[in-house]
This record gives sequence, C-alpha cells and structure tokens, in this order.
Amino acid sequence: MQRLTIIFIATASLLWSGCYSFRGVSIDPSVATYYVEQFTNNSLNAQPALAQRLAEDLKEKIRTESRLVFTDTDPDIEFTGIIVRYDVTSEAPQPGETTAINRLTITTAIEYINNVNEEKGWKKNFSFFFDFPSSQDLASVEDEAVTAISNQMMEDIFNAAFTDW
Repeated sequence: MQRLTIIFIATASLLWSGCYSFRGVSIDPSVATYYVEQFTNNSLNAQPALAQRLAEDLKEKIRTESRLVFTDTDPDIEFTGIIVRYDVTSEAPQPGETTAINRLTITTAIEYINNVNEEKGWKKNFSFFFDFPSSQDLASVEDEAVTAISNQMMEDIFNAAFTDW
C-alpha cells in the first residue's frame, strides 16, 4: 500500500509540474502592446549587427512569454537600449604572464517606459559574461558567447519589467 502511494504521488507530481509556472509574470491588464526600439551601439568593439540582434531577442522574448502584442504606434510599454560595453578580459592568470580563461562581457543600458503607469518606468544596466579558454580566439566562440549572454540578459530584462520578484 505504501509503495502504491509513493508511485501515485510521483506520477501526480510529474503530471502537475507542467500545469503551474513559477514564472511570476505580472502584467497590468490595461497593458496590451509593447515596442522595442532598435538598440544603439556605443561600444567600440561590438559586432556591427549586435544592436539589432539584442533588440530582436528582446522582442522575441516578450512575444513568446507574454500576451502583449508588438506595435510601433502608441504602445503601452516601450524599451530602448544602448550597448555600453563589449569587452574581453583575462580572468585566470597563470605562471608566465598568460591566462587560462578569457571573459567576454556585454553590458546594456535599458530604459523601460510604461505609458500606462509612468511610475513603473525605470532605467537599469544589465550585464552578463561568457568565459572561454584562452587557447581559443574570440572569433571562434563569439556566436556561442553572444547567444548565451543575450539569453541571460533578456531573461533579466523580462523579469525586471514583468515580475514582482
């Protein structure tokens, strides 16, 4: 009997795990539309297409994880972004003046404008990094690094704008 109870609880928890989200998305019901302005690149080292990629990644994140509809005409909320840092630094020194790990760091300055409730607007910097072996050059890992950094930054921006956490 105890074994049957354990099997039932395990099965039930697996089935119910997809029914509830811990996401905590909290969007005012009066907010229906959003707009993401093309990001500006103020970093000297960033790829030319990075600003467009980050703006598109944010649009996609909001489109797929919220009920909001994209519009460039009188949106309820708006995002603007500036790439302020795109740097590779040495992070793990080794004997002989070499390093074992390099780190790509991207920082963006984001402004969230809430046209429905202006008090909820904010300006914040979001930053994330990707470590890679110093035996590899940036060009060989750049796509993977930018994808990983962008995924985390978009998650952080989304959470700052749409969760109460």
